[in-house]
Amino acid sequence: MSPPSPVAAAVAANLAVIRQAIALLPRLGDERFAARHPLCFNASIGGHVRHILEHYQRFLTGLGDGEVDYEKRARDPLVEASAGYALGQLEAAADRLAGLAPALGNRSLHVCAETAPGIATATTVLRELEFLLSHTIHHYALVAVMARLQGCEPDPAFGVAPSTLRFQQRESASCAR
Repeated sequence: MSPPSPVAAAVAANLAVIRQAIALLPRLGDERFAARHPLCFNASIGGHVRHILEHYQRFLTGLGDGEVDYEKRARDPLVEASAGYALGQLEAAADRLAGLAPALGNRSLHVCAETAPGIATATTVLRELEFLLSHTIHHYALVAVMARLQGCEPDPAFGVAPSTLRFQQRESASCAR
């Protein structure tokens, strides 16, 4: 059996990190989910989850349009306030990405430049999936801090890059010898 294509591997990695939030949110409840943290730029877990989710939504929309514009996010306040609602939206995005995965090749797309409105630059499906993965993990690291400040310990892999996890596994295996 041949290894998965780079796009299939990137989809799987993105689905895995989306599922990390799907596992965490029910443990938080609405109060911890929406609480603002002065030590963390007065942000909330809900705000980070909304931001992440809306990037995935814009990517999925852009697949149909051929152009991804991350600035046209809905900024839905209900996603920030309700862990249950956010959970449903994350599940829908994961289902949609998983459903597209079998036919998703590394085709060309355009991404709108954040610093130059109206300007689009060339990108690919794989590049945007890699961006989404990195972007999500970055925000998850902040979410993990906020969850811990509220007494909720996320999974040890939450907010940790796959490359870091692989390194830690190799180090652990070499120390066990």
